[in-house]
Amino acid sequence: MKRALKGLIVRNWGLKLVSLVLALALWLVLVPADKILAEKTLTVPLEMRDIPENMEIVERSVSTVDVTVRAPSRILDQISPSTVSARLGLEKATVYQLEYPLNKSIISLPDEADVMEVRPNKVQIKLEWTREATLDVHPSIRGKVAAGFRIAKIEVDPKDVIVSGPESRVKPKEAVTTAPVDVTDLNRTRDFEVDLILPRAELRLVSARTSAVVRVTVEPEKGTAKPAPVKNK
Repeated sequence: MKRALKGLIVRNWGLKLVSLVLALALWLVLVPADKILAEKTLTVPLEMRDIPENMEIVERSVSTVDVTVRAPSRILDQISPSTVSARLGLEKATVYQLEYPLNKSIISLPDEADVMEVRPNKVQIKLEWTREATLDVHPSIRGKVAAGFRIAKIEVDPKDVIVSGPESRVKPKEAVTTAPVDVTDLNRTRDFEVDLILPRAELRLVSARTSAVVRVTVEPEKGTAKPAPVKNK
């Protein structure tokens, strides 16, 4: 019985192979391209939208998600991270909720494509209330003035600024500093316009102004010549 079955299988094997190839080719020709489906997995950025007013994200566990999509073979190559988006709406979020589900509803795809899976299936997000505080501005001075001169006074305008950010990152006792002011060989009073540097990356200036003017007043040491007139940068 086994020998007869084996003989049946191997008999005219070349002809059978040709028949199989022809049948496959015929199937590919007759079956519409949009009926042949395939899958692939893409890594796309996880976007946050509709964050409640006066709240901010301070931590989140993932910044991207893996999306497995299924689509007709003829368009699958056209689907890329630039044509797929993952947007998580946070309009109902609170400072007390820490986990949010990630499912098919957050994915936007081209027509004719379907979402098969989203990984991970949840994200941890920490939200905090936005807080404002007024911080002093401290000028940062580098170098030494010219020989025979000394710094008599340093003034900064503005003297303080309002910053905002997540409440745990806003510390009223901290200060905003200026970019370093180089006074090397300075022999006259001079104004320097320099950038403001915030103490923490999560903070931002409430005002549109991002710079300060630092006036360095220079005077001669006792027994030396008078300083040159004030010169603005």
